[in-house]
Amino acid sequence: MILSEITADRTAELLLQINAIKLNPQKPYTWASGWQSPIYTDNRTILSYPEIRTYVKEQFAAIIKEKFPETELIAGVATAGIPHGALLADALNIPFCYVRSAAKSHGLSNMIEGKTLPNQKTIVVEDLISTGGSSINAIKALRAAGCDVLGMIAIFSYSFETSEVNLNNEHCPYYTLSDYGHLISKAIELNYVHSDELKTLEAWRKHPESWTKSL
Repeated sequence: MILSEITADRTAELLLQINAIKLNPQKPYTWASGWQSPIYTDNRTILSYPEIRTYVKEQFAAIIKEKFPETELIAGVATAGIPHGALLADALNIPFCYVRSAAKSHGLSNMIEGKTLPNQKTIVVEDLISTGGSSINAIKALRAAGCDVLGMIAIFSYSFETSEVNLNNEHCPYYTLSDYGHLISKAIELNYVHSDELKTLEAWRKHPESWTKSL
């Protein structure tokens, strides 16, 4: 869910500006899952731009203050959610931890790194929401550790129906700074893509797992 139209448009513009999000309907990218996609997102790029990094941190803090003011712990999802979560926790002056994709195979076999307390009111930080799989993995791990997960925030969402269903099933409200719809509108406005490519971009968002069959 988008909290602010202004923030959604501005975030989309910034992500395009620094090539954190690339659009190429004519020569699709291949994701790790094997899916073909006209869009590729790498929000780690934000970390190299102090002003944009600060902007993301401030917008995240604004969401926390408005929607989750009782937050006691920030939990970053490994790996790309870790730096943004740590920056946010520092800005709010509250504890931080991060959640691995799986428990360590050595040492203490931790899945959560950092101290958590029973019933600690927690916000999960992601950089990107696709299907919601990694997010749900982290939410379940935190709840199993006794945390009270209030919700999740992320920089960007592809707005897949499956992610909305999955997160709703976990009873986890979430907010993103921007999403696919705002990104495409901004990309057309700024001539990153042409309006005649809109049909291709929308077809992919509706059925990303089978989109390759139509190429």
